[in-house]
Amino acid sequence: MNKKILLWSITAALAGFLFGFDVVVISGADQRLQELWQSSDGFHGSVVMGMALWGTVVGAIFGGIPTNKYGRKNTLIVIGILFAISAIGSAFANDPYVFAFARFIGGLGVGASTIAAPAYISEIAPAKDRGRLVAMYQFNIVFGIMIAYLSNFLLSGIGENAWRCMLGVEAIPAVLYILFALKLPKSPRWLLSQNREDEAREVLQLIEPEADVQAQINEFNSHSEKSDKSENIFMKKYKFPLMLVFFIAFFNQFSGINAVLYYAPRIFESAGLGENSALLNSIGLGVTNLIFTLLGVFLIDKLGRKTLMYIGSFAYIISLGLLSAAFFLGWSGMAVPIFLFLFIGAHAIGQGAVIWVFISEIFPNHLRASGQAFGSSTHWVLAALIPSLFPLLLKVAGGGVVFLVFAIMMVFQLLFVAFMMPETKGKTLEELEDIILKK
Repeated sequence: MNKKILLWSITAALAGFLFGFDVVVISGADQRLQELWQSSDGFHGSVVMGMALWGTVVGAIFGGIPTNKYGRKNTLIVIGILFAISAIGSAFANDPYVFAFARFIGGLGVGASTIAAPAYISEIAPAKDRGRLVAMYQFNIVFGIMIAYLSNFLLSGIGENAWRCMLGVEAIPAVLYILFALKLPKSPRWLLSQNREDEAREVLQLIEPEADVQAQINEFNSHSEKSDKSENIFMKKYKFPLMLVFFIAFFNQFSGINAVLYYAPRIFESAGLGENSALLNSIGLGVTNLIFTLLGVFLIDKLGRKTLMYIGSFAYIISLGLLSAAFFLGWSGMAVPIFLFLFIGAHAIGQGAVIWVFISEIFPNHLRASGQAFGSSTHWVLAALIPSLFPLLLKVAGGGVVFLVFAIMMVFQLLFVAFMMPETKGKTLEELEDIILKK
């Protein structure tokens, strides 16, 4: 693999590290902030803790606009700036409203990063390596989560204002990321869409020095000439890729993954484990997530997106079915942790590795950012709704019913993979455009 492409892809994927760090770092300040500002449970959950999530939804809905208009690289730089402002603003906030606004800004960065980073990597990566390069974004999300937990642990004992350091420390990787992103070349496909052929030629020459650059430009231009710049993703001809994006994002969240990650200690305790054991097993989930995400990144270009989704779907059904049975039958001990570890592994090697890669591949160049914005928005709206309802459902219906519903949804995902999802491994973005629009 061209070392420059690897370096550029890692740099863009670091937006995922900031995403993962930003989402989880707030957990270390959760209870301290509620005590400090004497917030009610409702205000604390919806405003202090929840404002970042709504920023993510807004960033996902509108992030495609700057990604298309100003380019993938420039949007990535702005995303780094948003994370830096959020970190500093959160650290120095003296009331819950300023704090919530600062967290909202970080949420914008999270939402926009799910569009700009996968789009950028997919457009610079050779077809044979595109899967693992884009999947590094997901790996960095998981890595960022792990580092945030570690950072919170290390800073937790430095005094009553430890929460300020926990949140403010994110500014360091954010500033480093901005400096790295400034060195990125612009996406050649975006440059060609702006009729900047000479600049695109220079980048393509750097990406694949031995390739026929003119042939690549001709292939792009031939597809570009067929496209109408006034088109949108909701036109009838784009119904199939729109459905693909919707369903992969829909099933991603209806697996219950975010509910499990957010409320793992609560699930463990409801299964009869003590508080200390619940926290320890939660760390185990994070380690399992990291290991299997790395495995998914390694396999995605070898086995293909569809194969990983098959593996993940079967493992989802088995693990969620066992979890449901554990709650219905009252199994105690290590049964629930083991089944949850299997569930996390199923997600990491399947949906976790595939979703951002797949969404970045299936729309034409001129609609890629818009298509990703739709998929990302679907993902984040459900990511807001399902975890918010999970504690109530767990209390009212019980773990057996909740996990059974998730298992049934994964049966439908398996049908989606078998009868609807195309394999995108090893094909150029232009080849995929021809294949998918013929469906």
